[in-house]
Amino acid sequence: MGFLKKFFRNVFREGSMPVGTSSFERLDEEELEAHLGVARYGNFMLTDAVRPSYDLQVVPTQGYRHDAYRDEQSRTNVPVLMAAVSAGQLFETFMDLIDPLGGVVDVVLETSHSGEEKGHTDLYREHIDTPVLKSILWEYEELLVNDGCAGIAVLNPGIPQEIQFDEHKLLIVYGDQLEEFEAICRDHQVRCDDKLKFITEAEHVHSSSDRYAQQFDELKMRLGMDCDYSNYD
Repeated sequence: MGFLKKFFRNVFREGSMPVGTSSFERLDEEELEAHLGVARYGNFMLTDAVRPSYDLQVVPTQGYRHDAYRDEQSRTNVPVLMAAVSAGQLFETFMDLIDPLGGVVDVVLETSHSGEEKGHTDLYREHIDTPVLKSILWEYEELLVNDGCAGIAVLNPGIPQEIQFDEHKLLIVYGDQLEEFEAICRDHQVRCDDKLKFITEAEHVHSSSDRYAQQFDELKMRLGMDCDYSNYD
């Protein structure tokens, strides 16, 4: 696990904790290592990508909730499903959520491996056959599940709907008519709880490694991505 190696860089990359307020600041190395080694909370198993705050402001829990994204350009609210899924069924749930998007999709890879600035870089690939994409992604399951500096989104602009599997390993579905995606969540024993809190809504840290950064570059080449699409702060 790469938590200790990159811990302090990742705390400051989150950038939301004023000095003196972090639950990690007064821990010794033994306490820190013990906390970062905890992956199970009740029936919920975290991947290696992320850990919650030491004081457990949010306890990781399986479930999904309804939300909305405000599109300022069109001045509309886009319906959203956000889900946290235990590690053992996380990737399979994500792969099943891709199916309703159709036989040809676009894909976006997110990376913050450079660590030089806040934010991340997105790389875009248009028009890939869904079975081909899923075959490639299965080969990189370990990377996508456990790398806290990598995320992926799959979308069909013609519908439009999008499935995001972000750096925190949350599943986020954007678009109208999300009933089919809710049914897939329920098929995987992911139940609706509109009061659910996610690990992103409190202090948390990410983990990555040089090996994952190399595998990310391999995945980028397999998907035919050789240039940046956009950068976000």
